[in-house]
Amino acid sequence: MDPRILDRLRCPVCGEPLTEATAGTTGALRCPRRHSFDIARQGYVNLLAGRAPHVGDSAEMVAARADFLAAGHYDLISAALSDAATEAAGRLRASPTPDFGAYPLVVDAGAGTGRYLGAVLAALPDAVGLALDVSKPALRRAARAHPRAAAALADTWQRLPLADASTAVLLNVFAPRNGPEFHRVLDPAGALLVVTPDTDHLAELVDVLGLLRVDPDKADRVAASLGGHFTPVSSAVHRAELALTRPDVATLVGMGPSAWHTDRAALATRLAALPEPVRVTVAVRLDVLRPR
Repeated sequence: MDPRILDRLRCPVCGEPLTEATAGTTGALRCPRRHSFDIARQGYVNLLAGRAPHVGDSAEMVAARADFLAAGHYDLISAALSDAATEAAGRLRASPTPDFGAYPLVVDAGAGTGRYLGAVLAALPDAVGLALDVSKPALRRAARAHPRAAAALADTWQRLPLADASTAVLLNVFAPRNGPEFHRVLDPAGALLVVTPDTDHLAELVDVLGLLRVDPDKADRVAASLGGHFTPVSSAVHRAELALTRPDVATLVGMGPSAWHTDRAALATRLAALPEPVRVTVAVRLDVLRPR
């Protein structure tokens, strides 16, 4: 693991620094109090303190997401995050934190396959990245998302396995938001980049396929969950129209939260009735925030 990442990791049990150790044929991270955390052969380290209350996205959901993102359908999100992260990194380079220096660490909390983290690292050639997720199938992919990225099994609702003020840029894309912990791990000059669906995101599919509808109060709820710890810097909605095949739409449904609630037989019937290409609106909001 890159020492610039390892130096910022902390034991999820006691909060002490972690170092690499060798245990037989597999690696592990250990703290001075001898708490040990195995590195899976797929490349990610398990930094859970106890069992997570949920297992995250299934292997099928992760595979669908990987296929859909690899086709470039959500590249506008990658581009928006890369631009915002580049601007935030520029500010940190100009005024580094004297006692720690959070740059160059970029953390993706709820990283999924790590595609967005990989895009940001490609835009920041001197940065390193850490993907955090509770889904093991997702982390198997995130561990290979970029040569300068590492991946760790962690529940973002719990205390994050990171030192105070250790993170330059924190990504949060369609994932839970832990305001107090995000604030704790971010450098005072760092940036939190939050991506959420706007009200008309995938609107053409909601009624036709019986998908979950975006909460019209989503933006207000995001602001309320972070407002006590962060100050808004900017907010912008990014939109695009996709022309998808029916299999593309099936993959899109299978990678998101509606996958937990959709009857596959009913979905197949509804998909068969859609004319191709299927016109679908992508509409996401990117909020940039700074710690208070």
